[in-house]
Amino acid sequence: MAKTASATRLSSRPKAPRIGLVSLGCPKALVDSERILSRLRAEGYEFAADHSGADLVLVNTCGFLDSARAESLEAIGEAIAENGRVIVTGCLGTEAELIRAAHPKTLAITGPHQYEQVMEAVRAHAPALHDPFVHLVPPEGVRLTPRHFAYLKISEGCNNRCSFCIIPSIRGDLASRPASAVLKEAEALVKAGVKEILVISQDTSAYGLDLKFAESKFRDKTVRARFYDLCRELGDLGVWVRLHYVYPYPHVDEVIDLMAEGRILPYLDIPFQHAAPEVLRAMRRPARQDRVLERLASWRRTCPDLAIRSTFIVGFPGEGEGEFETLLDFLEEARIDRAGVFKYENVAGAASAALAGHVPEEVKDERHARFMEIQTAIMEARAEAMVGREIPVMIDGWDEEGSFYQARSTADAPEVDGAVFVESEAHWEPGTIVNVRVTAANGMDLEAVA
Repeated sequence: MAKTASATRLSSRPKAPRIGLVSLGCPKALVDSERILSRLRAEGYEFAADHSGADLVLVNTCGFLDSARAESLEAIGEAIAENGRVIVTGCLGTEAELIRAAHPKTLAITGPHQYEQVMEAVRAHAPALHDPFVHLVPPEGVRLTPRHFAYLKISEGCNNRCSFCIIPSIRGDLASRPASAVLKEAEALVKAGVKEILVISQDTSAYGLDLKFAESKFRDKTVRARFYDLCRELGDLGVWVRLHYVYPYPHVDEVIDLMAEGRILPYLDIPFQHAAPEVLRAMRRPARQDRVLERLASWRRTCPDLAIRSTFIVGFPGEGEGEFETLLDFLEEARIDRAGVFKYENVAGAASAALAGHVPEEVKDERHARFMEIQTAIMEARAEAMVGREIPVMIDGWDEEGSFYQARSTADAPEVDGAVFVESEAHWEPGTIVNVRVTAANGMDLEAVA
């Protein structure tokens, strides 16, 4: 009878509201989504796999480029069409009038990293059922990445004022988290089974500047909120640590030493954006690329396996053929290992929109193709040079159709870089780190055996 009564009580308990989620944009926005989901789960909400099965849909938007704004508006429209009850948050949320004009049925709109406002909106339109014995959340929170890797956001906002970027007007100035808070989150992730931590922010190497490198307690020691100190402590957690969105400031030299020691992955994501001094000045970015080349050469002497990833913009206002050729020369001399290139967009609200010398779209297309031709050759040459080497890789999963493991080397961040396809009879779980021998190159991807 006791079991029957218990089952009856469980079956009669009202169902918790189900929330659908669309998360757009960069990894920083993905972390925002994870924090929101963690808060929702802690308050008893459940999650829906599709719009039709949700009580309401949360759309975390991107507003960095016009193309991203259009994608966000489209996603909001799809959610309204399929569900009808939609809350919008994220970077495009700062333009509430634009969203209301396109989608007047939107329930609520909040801006980026406004977690409490999002929660208030969700509670208002889909009140939660509180049951502290059932509605629990793991210490590391709810994540949207596979179990074996996670993004770790160390700060919000940015103090730079690049003319093509509206991020500071959306997310504000640099606001670093205390070192203890970052390290405690990282430690919780490792305890939960994470094998790779990807450090992100808008300007990772500026971490702690706003805090004046304040000290805080972690475990039994004091740690400064300083880029090097944070990297040193993360390097002691026993997992892969990958650094994204790092500017080539002189103090980054210290972190290269940690890479050479094997404590941090030999990988830097540096958004160079261009190389011609005239274009860089118009972008309001450092214009001494000769010093950048010297720094890259010095870093590679210290850490020969260092992989550099970067992003560039072609067709920026005022970019003539000479400036573009300077960019191509920089590519070949710097030997950027991984690169993405964007055609300049006139983002509403960006200072660059008022500059003279806007480049025709057909010229942007042609320069984009020429850039990728050279960069592809550089990446393929790098891959060919890896043939015959033994390297460590992290297993991401098993490909049933191809009968091989898909993995990544230390030079490959998830989703944006290459992959290593490994043949083996062994059984490995995602997150396992193994040594493999590279047998062939296929574009920027590698084939290997264990």
